[in-house]
Amino acid sequence: QVQLVESGGGLVQAGGSLRLSCAASGRTASLQAMGWFRQAPGKERELVAGVRWISGRTYYKDFVKGRFTISRDNAKNLMYLQMNSLKPEDTAVYYCAADPIIYSDYFVRGEYWGQGTQVTVSS
Repeated sequence: QVQLVESGGGLVQAGGSLRLSCAASGRTASLQAMGWFRQAPGKERELVAGVRWISGRTYYKDFVKGRFTISRDNAKNLMYLQMNSLKPEDTAVYYCAADPIIYSDYFVRGEYWGQGTQVTVSS
């Protein structure tokens, strides 16, 4: 099992920045992929960005390209999401997710989940 704990959410004005962190513990040696998902009220949870744990290859959804940057620190078992130029439509609960295997149909599927952190962007 892998435990994930997010931090760094909060309230920010449009155009501002936030950095989310995700700390992984437990069987971290098994990690193959991690990512950030988000869920806005009344909407389905969606993948925002992902990173392959070993190679560092990244994936971004179009709506965050150029604004968000995902990174990881393997030695510390940490993953980050730097969010710049935030928009009100980025308001959501952001979840950290991790996979112990590589799925052919998903960059990150989400076998393990954190509890989520709220990001609110005011206009």
